[in-house]
Amino acid sequence: MLSFATTADGSKTIFNSEVGENYHSKHGALQESLHVFVGAGLTYFLDRSNTKELAILEVGLGTGLNFLLSTDHCTEKDIHLDYTGIEAYPLSPEMIGQTGYDQYISQGIWTDFLTNYVSALNGPVKLNTFCRLQINCCKLLDFESTQQFDLIYFDAFAAAHQPEMWDQAAIGPIIALLKPGGVFVTYAITGDLKRMLKGLGLEVQKVRGAPGKREMLRAIRPLF
Repeated sequence: MLSFATTADGSKTIFNSEVGENYHSKHGALQESLHVFVGAGLTYFLDRSNTKELAILEVGLGTGLNFLLSTDHCTEKDIHLDYTGIEAYPLSPEMIGQTGYDQYISQGIWTDFLTNYVSALNGPVKLNTFCRLQINCCKLLDFESTQQFDLIYFDAFAAAHQPEMWDQAAIGPIIALLKPGGVFVTYAITGDLKRMLKGLGLEVQKVRGAPGKREMLRAIRPLF
């Protein structure tokens, strides 16, 4: 059963009663997305690379908030974004339309997303001059790709609710898709996760967390 909940910053999230968790932090869905994924992920990467073409993989597309904010940011800066989402249980367009996320992005991006959402579940679609979106309706362990990514947003439900999403069998294969110099970001940080990512050859950083969390994790694949 899915139901809407309003978080501390006034933005909406969705509560999944089967999992027993919100899609976003109760301390602020918008704040968390902007801090963890747009700030510590996207902006951090762009500041280091000055690229005009970018490929992002998101594990746990959910409501599409991370995608919408990232697309808005890239479109403003004339950056071509190739965005791939993994979502085992896609939300309905009607439910996404009720999130109220249109107030945080340009109207054009919001309209393009809602108009093309169902099509993106079946294959890649071009939303505008700068953005291409594809949503893979599968579990993480079933995801396969030959594409390499500059950024990985890992936004799965917490390990307390979905431990199978946080072990090496799940995370290892997607880390293999990260380009040299690429960045992996997630709202979580645990000793097991840090050790795993270091074992996979990444440089692990502790970063100040979003409201309600002291720290988060960012990991970088070395260039050489």
